[in-house]
Amino acid sequence: MAAGPAAAITDGTVDGNGHPNVGGLVSDTQYSDGTWIYCSGTLISPTVFLTAAHCGDDGSTVTVTFDADYQDGDKTYTGTFYSDPAYPGPSSDSHDIAVVVFDKPIKGITPAELPEADSLSGLSADQTFTSVGYGAYEVTNEPGGHQYLYNDVRMVATGTLNAINKTWLRISMNPSTGNGGTCYGDSGGPNFLGDTDIVAAITITGDAVCRSTNVVYRLDTESARAFLDDYVTLP
Repeated sequence: MAAGPAAAITDGTVDGNGHPNVGGLVSDTQYSDGTWIYCSGTLISPTVFLTAAHCGDDGSTVTVTFDADYQDGDKTYTGTFYSDPAYPGPSSDSHDIAVVVFDKPIKGITPAELPEADSLSGLSADQTFTSVGYGAYEVTNEPGGHQYLYNDVRMVATGTLNAINKTWLRISMNPSTGNGGTCYGDSGGPNFLGDTDIVAAITITGDAVCRSTNVVYRLDTESARAFLDDYVTLP
């Protein structure tokens, strides 16, 4: 099955105020289905928003919302998009990581935490992750092909560890085993370690119909930390 950039939470629930530090990147123009958000991310300091490099152009000005149910005209924040200079890297380490540095500090939202160096290598096989984002909430199989449904609502789902390698985690989001996960639009969004506020990895890709595996970029690796160290104080 072909893989592509992941976007939305499937087989999950409405997040509400559960993760107020998770936001969405807002397009300058409305999409044909009436929505605005195209990627997700996490506030990791009052001035820094973590997301994926494939969500923007280095040096560009972008807009972020932290509203749980975004409507046109809701409060947004502007900042500058900075991607890892090594992006795009090889499949072994894509360097698909970026930050938005806000023009002004964000007030009233507590930033999420980052993992300590190499703290994810020894995770147990039953480790769970909490995935959050604004991506597609449902995939339907129509006569013309799969349709991805969006609503600009922050959603949350829980998945279970499938595999670990040097830069990636693979998280099961198979609904038949009680898991949920990400889809198109959740790219850059957080995968929290269990029910903590530690962002273990960011959503990058997965299977085309968003029902099998969430492939996420580890934040405890030397390369991820080298990039982040220029913007935040690391644990």
